[in-house]
Amino acid sequence: MRGASDAAGSIAAVSTETAPTPAPPRRGTGSLVALCGVLLLATVLQDPLVRLLDVGAVRTAATVFVAICVQALPFLVLGTVLSGALAAWVSPAALRRVLPARPGLAVPVAGAAGLVLPGCECASVPVARRLVGQGVPEAAALAFLLAAPAINPVVLVATAVAFPDHPEMVGARLLGSAATALVVGWLWARFGRAEWIAAQVRRPPPDDGTPRWAVFTETVRHDVVDAGGFLVLGGLAAAAVNVLVPPAWLDGLAGHLVLAVVVMALLAVLLALCSEADAFVAASLASLPLLPRLVFLVVGPAVDVKLIALQAGAFGRAFALRFAPLVFLVAVASAVLAGLLVFGGSG
Repeated sequence: MRGASDAAGSIAAVSTETAPTPAPPRRGTGSLVALCGVLLLATVLQDPLVRLLDVGAVRTAATVFVAICVQALPFLVLGTVLSGALAAWVSPAALRRVLPARPGLAVPVAGAAGLVLPGCECASVPVARRLVGQGVPEAAALAFLLAAPAINPVVLVATAVAFPDHPEMVGARLLGSAATALVVGWLWARFGRAEWIAAQVRRPPPDDGTPRWAVFTETVRHDVVDAGGFLVLGGLAAAAVNVLVPPAWLDGLAGHLVLAVVVMALLAVLLALCSEADAFVAASLASLPLLPRLVFLVVGPAVDVKLIALQAGAFGRAFALRFAPLVFLVAVASAVLAGLLVFGGSG
């Protein structure tokens, strides 16, 4: 009897070990069912929805939203394509060879590289991490992180298109963003500490042998989806501001310049727009003076909620807790000084 029970136990153990693992549920099916349900509901309720949305305020909001997205989308796509090319074919080692060894001199060179090596905010964080891993001075890598998404040609051209009646906005944005990158880089070179950045960042990532075209296509796909989502959110926010916020409120905000600067700086952090598209959102707030809108354009590419999360993941929480407040204060101050220099009394 004992032998039979042992045999039965052995058979049960073998059957348990060799039993096939059930396949995980397919999440795509639930999303497809939800989409079909939404489409079916929209079809059934078509007439009530048309009557509900056929309102002047809704039509105005839709016009603002579509205009922002249509104007910004070509620049967003172009920026992500250039960012993908940078990630695929420009190695951090090549950048390290052209940078001076002294951090004080490497910071302006790395900042100037942002003019010719464009990239969106999301792409600049892993690039800066790779630069540090390749031995680039941390201050120079951080200066490049701030300059690349803010002063590259795509962003400047988009700003010129968004502000055709105020071409001086392009120069003001260039000056404010470049000053932000340089000042933050020099401050980090002077006061930054090595222990504020996670130790594993300084180890260069291994080459996994992924083909360059695969890196390019995956980077473009990821950046378009990610930045496109934030563009939609920004367009919706701008449309809501234009429709829901009473004009008297915006006029009152325009009459209090300091309050307008603070509000637009915080709005830039919260909206987390792509730098190729934020100029069109700022241009839609035409009732505000140029200076608060310039602050919005300088702060946004430098620090926002998604960048703080990305930097915490790439460099560690200790880094993000110190870097984000520093960048915010420097960006606001740089934007205000640039605006006062460029706009004078007309800002």
